[in-house]
This record gives sequence, structure tokens and C-alpha cells, in this order.
Amino acid sequence: MRAITAPDRDAGVTGLTLTDLPYPHASENDVVVRVHAAGFTRGELDWPASWTDRAGRDRTPSVPGHEVSGVVADLGFGTTGLTVGQRVFGPTDWARNGSLAEFVAVEARNLAPLPADVDHTVAAALPISGLTAWQGLFDHARIMSGQTVLIHGAAGGVGSIALQLALEAGARVIGTGRAADRETVLALGAHAFLDLEAGRLDEAGEVDVVFDVIGGDVLDRSAGLVRAGGTLVTIAQPPTVRPKDGRAVFFVVEPDRSRLADLAQRVREGRLKVHVGAVLPLSEAAAAFAPGRRVPGRTIVRVAEG
Repeated sequence: MRAITAPDRDAGVTGLTLTDLPYPHASENDVVVRVHAAGFTRGELDWPASWTDRAGRDRTPSVPGHEVSGVVADLGFGTTGLTVGQRVFGPTDWARNGSLAEFVAVEARNLAPLPADVDHTVAAALPISGLTAWQGLFDHARIMSGQTVLIHGAAGGVGSIALQLALEAGARVIGTGRAADRETVLALGAHAFLDLEAGRLDEAGEVDVVFDVIGGDVLDRSAGLVRAGGTLVTIAQPPTVRPKDGRAVFFVVEPDRSRLADLAQRVREGRLKVHVGAVLPLSEAAAAFAPGRRVPGRTIVRVAEG
């Protein structure tokens, strides 16, 4: 099969190439998915799990990409709940080869059935962003109707979905981002937008929840905006500055088949919009990791047609 591979951490983005790899092995409770579309995170080449397996052993050359939408091609021993030929989508395993390939082996529990009327390119943009947004808002921050939620990077993959889910839950939402993101964020329904490039974060006032995807100085400054009893949630890094009278939570997204199915249903019903920007063929996937490349919406790699 063809796959995008990274030879080692030192080579970085420049080492990404389209190569031939053996067909993946389906272990117990695995499925092999014929990949139709794949999503990725540009920073994943910096993750330790991109280079080692669960036991810490080197597994290079490795295949990046940890969101997949496709069709089940094979079942591992003992795998139940899915069938060969079924449309599925979900996150792939962090410490195994990923989805920028024609086939990928995934734990069956990571995957949810994909309705026939949801396009693979849309589904590939949903697993990590959608689950991260849901878990941050509801599992960790436990938002409620009437609260004020500040969402950093509200035009991005995670932020745009978090914005829509928070609005549906009855929250007042303030989105942040670059000046160029203003219209996108307001069009999604945010009650206000703050331009981080202009340094206007303090204009948010006190909020019940901050959802951060940026880290650094923005994360540190956000702690002071959380009112008593509120929550600062971040996926960027463990917070070093915490709210004076609230909680601070750093988390890593976890697979959740039932929640994925719920998110897909919201997409079908038009209650959730997933912003897919560029769609590239597998042969051009390496270019999508280039530093400084900025494209509105998620960049998705289309691997197979049909």
C-alpha cells in the first residue's frame, strides 16, 4: 500500500515522503480500514507517540494522521460490532501508524458507523475536533445554560465545533482569534469576538468557562478571567497559572464510539457544521505539514474515491 511516512524525528516535515509499506496486520479486536479520507494535526510530528509504540520502542518509519473515514476491509480475531464493507470513522491509535495511507489498522472501539449521507471528507474532520470539543465543554467544564464561555481559536477545527456545541447548550459565547477570523466566528453565532492580535483579551470580562487551544501567554492570561467556581480547560499544555477560585483542567481526547455517532447525527441534521477547507490527494499530503501554511478550515487528505 502507499503511505506518507516520516523516517525519524530529526528529519521533521522535510522527511515526509510517499512510499510503499506492507498491508497492516489486524491484531485482536482490530479492524483494517480502507482509507477514503484522513485528517491530521500539523504538530503531531513533535509528539513522542509519533515515533514509539506503547512500550516505548522505536517504530520508525511512522505514518502520521490520526483521523480516518473509510470502509472496513478486514477484521482481527475477536472483533465484534463492525462488519467488512461497513462505512466507519474515528480517531486512530496514537502510538501506531496513522491514517495517511491507503489502509490503517485501528482498535475497533475507536470507530463508529458512518451514515451513508455524510461525506468521508467531512467525517475525517470530525473525530478529534468533535470529541475534544465535547469532552472539554461537557465532561470537564460541565457547562450549563446561561453561562458565559470564552473559546480561544474559535475559527479552528476544535474551536468552531466547541462554539456551536456551547451555543446549542444555551451558553453565551465569546470567540477569539486573529482579526481575519472575525466574520467566520460571528457567522457561527458567537455573541462577541475578541482579536488576540490586538491584545484585547481582557475585554472579555469575567467568564464561567475558558476553553483554550493555544497555550502560552494566552492560557496564562485567561486564568484571571475565570470567575469564582469557574473552569479553565486547555488541550495545549498543563496550565502554570490557575484561576484563583476555580478549576484548571488539561486533558487529552479519548475515543468514544457513542459520542462520535451522536456528532455524526448532528452533522446529518444540520445542527453541526464542519468546516473543511483544502482537500488534497495523498501524493500532496506532505506539503500540508509545511510550517506557516494557513488555510481556512480543516485540510483533509482524500485517499480513495467512492
